[in-house]
Amino acid sequence: MKKKLMGLLCVVLAAATLGGCAKEDSTKITLNEVAHSIFYAPQYVAIENGYFKDEGIDLELVTGFGADKVLTALISGEAQIGFMGGEASIYAYLEGNKDVVMNFAQLTQRAGNFLVARDEEPDFKWSDLKGKEVLGGRKGGMPEMVFEYILKQNGISPEKDLSIDQSIDFGSTAAAFSGGQGDYTVEFEPSATLLEQEGQGKVVASLGEDSGYVPYTSYCAQKSYMKKHPEIIQSFTNALQRGMDYVQNHTAKEIATIIAPQFPEQNLETLTTIVTRYQDQDTWKANLIYEEESFTLLQDILESAGELSNRVPYSTLVTTAYAQEAATPN
Repeated sequence: MKKKLMGLLCVVLAAATLGGCAKEDSTKITLNEVAHSIFYAPQYVAIENGYFKDEGIDLELVTGFGADKVLTALISGEAQIGFMGGEASIYAYLEGNKDVVMNFAQLTQRAGNFLVARDEEPDFKWSDLKGKEVLGGRKGGMPEMVFEYILKQNGISPEKDLSIDQSIDFGSTAAAFSGGQGDYTVEFEPSATLLEQEGQGKVVASLGEDSGYVPYTSYCAQKSYMKKHPEIIQSFTNALQRGMDYVQNHTAKEIATIIAPQFPEQNLETLTTIVTRYQDQDTWKANLIYEEESFTLLQDILESAGELSNRVPYSTLVTTAYAQEAATPN
């Protein structure tokens, strides 16, 4: 993962330009997101409600399909702002990236994946996984690292007490589970809900609830860009904060209705179910401030997974100035 992050400087091909006429004095900004997911609902609320346009930003949204692709887009200048897990900025820094990728706004404070069993298990305990086969995530990726962190917190050895299949592509685990592989699978939405709707499985645990407040995804930019364009970073953060405010003060159905154009493949009922699940586990922060305690926990998880060679000081890769300003009432 770490070598891949610094080795890839290729062109990111998958892009989705969001429509709407920008103001005449608007600034074109490309945001490269790690994935396109209902997990990131506040961002899509900000887009669909025109908050970025209100801030004078003509936003182009590109889905990078991986933190390595997001980082590549930032380094190559294809994107001005990236959205990914903070671990990617840590890896890049430790690999010697000179123009530091700074995290300036945290969107999610919980992991967004769920443990799915074949049948209902109302009394599920993590120790129930002993001796079982679980379809997990890629080694070194946040989903797998958070899963292993939870196991260790519950006295379970990921290597000795169960079998974790890490060979299946991220987008294919649900299909493999439906096909009979594994006793359990770790799934993001909408896969977890769709498995339930199809009668193929039941959600028995939330990794977000059991791992604690993990800074799963955050917005970042190269330090040189932030120094040159602080007003753009502030305007971008202001728009995001309005999206955060909306999800804190509206129902799951209202949120689902707003973000529906971003997910045309999902019906409103499914969207509402998923948003409800994320609301219930307190996924989204009230503000975008990336706290030092969260950064410490992130590094604890990386260290526990054997993916961290050295600790990085909080102030080296995180700034809270923009998020604090955005959270301050006018």
